[in-house]
Amino acid sequence: MTATTTAPPTTPRRTGKTVSLSARRRRTAAVAWLFVTPFVVTFGIFGLIPLISSFGMSFTDMHARDIRSPFAVNFVGLENFVTVLTNTSFLKALRNTLLFVAVGVPLSLFLSLVLAVLLNSLGKRAAAFFRVGYYTPVVTTIVAVAIVWRIMYQNTGVINTMLGWVGIDGPNWLSDTRTALFALTVMAVWRSLGSTMVIFLAGLQGIPQEVKEAASVDGANPVQSFFRITIPIMMPTILLNAILTTTGFMQFFDEPFVMTNGGPLESTTSIALQVYNQFKYGNYAVGSAGAYVLFVLIGIFAIIQFRFFRQRT
Repeated sequence: MTATTTAPPTTPRRTGKTVSLSARRRRTAAVAWLFVTPFVVTFGIFGLIPLISSFGMSFTDMHARDIRSPFAVNFVGLENFVTVLTNTSFLKALRNTLLFVAVGVPLSLFLSLVLAVLLNSLGKRAAAFFRVGYYTPVVTTIVAVAIVWRIMYQNTGVINTMLGWVGIDGPNWLSDTRTALFALTVMAVWRSLGSTMVIFLAGLQGIPQEVKEAASVDGANPVQSFFRITIPIMMPTILLNAILTTTGFMQFFDEPFVMTNGGPLESTTSIALQVYNQFKYGNYAVGSAGAYVLFVLIGIFAIIQFRFFRQRT
């Protein structure tokens, strides 16, 4: 008797089109562009077009009176840039901005790094509490902050009162040309500590614990471990904070606009405030040229910082 083997029933193959990998990628790209299109359109209308228009405007003699016929203006070449770079008020604003950056950026980076190291050594609950406290000025409106600091800077304010306790007669901070810019610098550093500190804190928490333990086993004390291990590992984070802080401080505008309006005697006028004033007075072409001078300065600072920190990374 011979045994017969029965083949297993075959499952019918489903009929239909097989989607290729390229088709899937095209479909994914189409969906992605569908979601990003609103931003692209909005940026093009309110960002890219004004950017290109202002660049072209900087080479013309456009004034407020030409707003109804913007294409009837005359081409003047680099005349507006020469006007900006030889204007006494703009040169004062340039000096104030560079001094503000030279003092404010290192001070902000140093203090925020110190605070981040201290918070990183605390427990999670205590660190979260202080992190929220230090970050609050970042999300607080500049008007509210300016009112508080103007009260503090008054002759009978908190700062002069505390100085009087140690026998120091405090100046009129915002009305003295020798102290006004320094007073605004202190306020700006205080406002920027929160955001810079949070980035530093994230970088510190990203350092592997094994690296710290290995340094401790090798006999490195906390100071040596900080300067020889923590700082080199944190160089990309320091670079990021340096660029963000410098870019923000170069666009120094809110503090002098709200608190001093550039005074006294233009001692707190910044490049951004000077550009704003040119637009306010109807000098659109000169204002656009000043804005692009500021843009070039920010780019130069960014390049210098990239090269400086890249050699130490």
